[in-house]
Amino acid sequence: MVSGRSTARPWLPYTAAIVAGFAVITAAYVIARPAADVECTPLEVSSSIEKDVLLGELAERYNKSDRRVGGGCVVVTVHGLASGAATDALAGEWEVKQPGLPRPQVWLPTSSLWTGQLTLLDEAAGRPAQTPGQYPSIANSPLVIAMPQPKGELIQQQGPLGWGEILGSSGRTGWAAFGRPEWGRFTFGKVNPHQSTSGLAATIASYYAAINRASDLTEHDLANPAVAQFVRRIEANVSHYSDDIVDLLRDRAEADLSGTAAPTDMSAVVTQEELVYQYNEGELSPTRGKKPKVPLVAVYPKEGTFNLDHPYVVLPSASPEQRDAAADFLTFLREPPQQQSFSQHGFRDHERKASGPLTASVGGRGAQELTYFEPPEPTVVKAILAGWGTLRKKANILLAVDTSGSMNAKIGDRTRFQVATGAAAKGFGLLNSEDQVALWSFSSETRQRPRSPYSEEVRLSAFDQKALTKEIDSLHVEGGTALYATVRAAHRHMLDRYDQSRINAVVVLTDGQNEYNKDNDLARLLRDVALDPDRPIKIFCIAFDEKSDFDTLDQIAKASAGKAFDARDPAKIDDAFVKLVSSF
Repeated sequence: MVSGRSTARPWLPYTAAIVAGFAVITAAYVIARPAADVECTPLEVSSSIEKDVLLGELAERYNKSDRRVGGGCVVVTVHGLASGAATDALAGEWEVKQPGLPRPQVWLPTSSLWTGQLTLLDEAAGRPAQTPGQYPSIANSPLVIAMPQPKGELIQQQGPLGWGEILGSSGRTGWAAFGRPEWGRFTFGKVNPHQSTSGLAATIASYYAAINRASDLTEHDLANPAVAQFVRRIEANVSHYSDDIVDLLRDRAEADLSGTAAPTDMSAVVTQEELVYQYNEGELSPTRGKKPKVPLVAVYPKEGTFNLDHPYVVLPSASPEQRDAAADFLTFLREPPQQQSFSQHGFRDHERKASGPLTASVGGRGAQELTYFEPPEPTVVKAILAGWGTLRKKANILLAVDTSGSMNAKIGDRTRFQVATGAAAKGFGLLNSEDQVALWSFSSETRQRPRSPYSEEVRLSAFDQKALTKEIDSLHVEGGTALYATVRAAHRHMLDRYDQSRINAVVVLTDGQNEYNKDNDLARLLRDVALDPDRPIKIFCIAFDEKSDFDTLDQIAKASAGKAFDARDPAKIDDAFVKLVSSF
């Protein structure tokens, strides 16, 4: 579906929106590269990052075995790369997109959704499809609605409920609809579908729930106003969109172990089942293996759910010898000892069967007999992504830009200010005119701003990229860094203008630390910006220079249930802004 609404956010051109976003938000890294015997057949494997470490361990096990293929040995090397980044590299010139990684002969994305999108990209480029078929799974994981145990068990006691009943209809009345008004509003966390397989799968599941079918989702269905309204009603209860579901769960685990209530307004998170298992088993804990005090419960909606099938794809780049080696490695991965390793990390096996420990850990009522939605045609998935910008929850954002004198320092042939504001303009270009944005500048009192360390440059209004960029380019750089005073005032400003129908946020871009003696009480600031679950104003910070006080920015963000992005290497600032804007 391509919406006729002029305000639809294109996000990025198609290839970037679906795949290149991953390239800028995920750092590739190589694991399990054993020393290769020159007589062995080398096999390069690219794995999605939620299972790359496990695949590296299994590859090492394989390499140390006595297996022979065609009378010779095989050396398997695994590198980790997000599914979308790999799709992007495979659709273009791998050596240009991923210069630090060898071109793979085997690709293990999270879902066959990506193989379908790669086929569309190949067709658009006029070349033979690299992934034209269906592929065997090495493991599986259904999408679930994860809730803290008391809330999840209460939902389960209601009997079978659907996606809309859990995520869509309870936002206004909140937990009062379930007899617990003291629990407040009902909002949930979701990963941006342009950047996450689980986020994309959650969006597809919403469409299937809307049409009350488990297969044959069509572009005609997407255009049905009632279907669009159903999906919009679910999106309206999103707390904010995350760039990384694992980071979100790790933050929750850290708060749980600290002995304090997690600063969140989220009643639930839409995620993969194996991540619920890993959370409950302490694998996402800052103290690895230390289980949370309040585990998560996996809720399985009555209409069904989407399965992430972890396909095993042998690419055309494989030689005949490598194809034989790939076939043997697939056989190895599907043998009981290796399947047991997947189970120990919360995955279902290649036949979608769940182990007893998995269902016990995630509180899996209904976990054994699930209805699975069939993957839509790739063109339908493309249309879903194209139309999501009109359905997602819109945002009110106050952007506070550091204009202190240190922003004049050089980074190459540009100043820090030019690097930072260039990245801001590029990142915020991913918004659309239904979002509202305000611009503040801050430093300390200066000749141009004698009465206050901060000033409003653009009032909160419909996003206009050209006007915003023009104002940013005209800002004057001078003075110290009144970080705390600005954050406090910006938070209050947005609280006074709180809009429950929108994501409400403050974004702080700074290269330094607080240098303002009139307001240097961090503890007081953390209390002032602490999350109010009924009126959440979340603070997102980007630290983009080595002198930035990232630890303090991280404390400020976490106090408000926001997030700090570490771009102290200036080369990462563009990536940081893509991650940031993915939260809206």
